[in-house]
Amino acid sequence: MKKLSVVLLGLLLSACAVGPSNRETPMVFDFGPPVAQTTEAKIIRASVVLQGFTAPAWLDTMALGYRLAYQEPARQRAYANSRWAGTPAALLTQRLRARLAAASEGGVIAGGGVRADYLLQLELDEFSHVFDTTERSRGVLVVRATLVSQARHALIAQRTFTIERNAESADAIGGVHALVAASDALMEALVAWTAAAAAAPTR
Repeated sequence: MKKLSVVLLGLLLSACAVGPSNRETPMVFDFGPPVAQTTEAKIIRASVVLQGFTAPAWLDTMALGYRLAYQEPARQRAYANSRWAGTPAALLTQRLRARLAAASEGGVIAGGGVRADYLLQLELDEFSHVFDTTERSRGVLVVRATLVSQARHALIAQRTFTIERNAESADAIGGVHALVAASDALMEALVAWTAAAAAAPTR
């Protein structure tokens, strides 16, 4: 009986060791390669400090979130086997830094403590795959942008951007594609808005 118990215990432990390895490997997504720029002209004449996106605690995660607007719109859920390669705030900051640098004549600086004409602050309020029905969904992105004159320590402009893109499929991949498309649209909108608000360097 003792030998039989040892054998059974060994089989049980082996089964436990094999179990986790059979689980589905999570799919990890980023924003992919940058989209082709609509123009190569340097449209931002001033230098800008990009402080980076900040996000509330519930968005400061690599989970790929979704909402069922037709059922419980206030409840944030997460896909079990899909996630982002970084937090949405980090991915958006990386994307915008590259886009601003390409559009800026005065230069874009990461982080604070450096002398520049303007400080660009960005707050992420929503970044999720929203289902209006079981079959119809969209990627929703809400960002509040603030441009501050560093020389005058004054608010220059502030705007909330709400961008949506329809998802082609009612699953995690559809949500990723919709959110990436919304993010790329946000980059273009932020560049145009920053250029208009910072028409000339402060004196």
